[in-house]
Amino acid sequence: MLEKPWAPYVVPFAVFMLFTALSPVWPDGRPLLYIAKTLVVGALLWHWREAYRPDIAAPLGLRDYAIAVGAGLLVLAAWVLPEEFLPQLGQPAGFDPCGFGWPPAAVVGLIAVRLAGAAVVVPVMEELFWRSFILRYAINPDFRSVPLGTFSWFSFGVVVVLFALEHHQVVPGLFAGIIYTGEVVAQKNLRGCILAHAVTSLGLGVYVLATSGWHFW
Repeated sequence: MLEKPWAPYVVPFAVFMLFTALSPVWPDGRPLLYIAKTLVVGALLWHWREAYRPDIAAPLGLRDYAIAVGAGLLVLAAWVLPEEFLPQLGQPAGFDPCGFGWPPAAVVGLIAVRLAGAAVVVPVMEELFWRSFILRYAINPDFRSVPLGTFSWFSFGVVVVLFALEHHQVVPGLFAGIIYTGEVVAQKNLRGCILAHAVTSLGLGVYVLATSGWHFW
């Protein structure tokens, strides 16, 4: 790990994207692929947990946590409210846990894994990759020498644009990228943007389950 300090940040993200890319190849196996990528990526994050300690070591105050929750809810509103009027990159396949022919108890378990993946694994994995690694790497390839949350227009723009292009809903993704990246620049800590991202993802999951808006998943 010391010889490749980028590995704890890049490998979990790359593994997640690889599993995601396999979904169109094996449509019937999407629930199994999602369970697998959640468990594998979660295990990788746990394995490298000590590498991330400097990113989240500094405590946040109550005001910062409140700002993070508010930011997450703001992004959630931007994600779901204008969906019919904004352009999208491609057509999401959607993930309906009731549509794979699994028995009811298994469907409940699948929903639980989907929520855990979206609200816990993905926020940690993506924030480490985009706003700890890429945000600093775009300033200096020796990213560990760049203090967390260091601002430059180039690195800010790179992270925001690439983060947006990672999502089908590119305009809300752009807005989310600005909010999350601005938060880490302001707080110099990943805790706030991880929390904000988790609030957005959990809220989106609740919205999906309440409205059957499976295309968000």
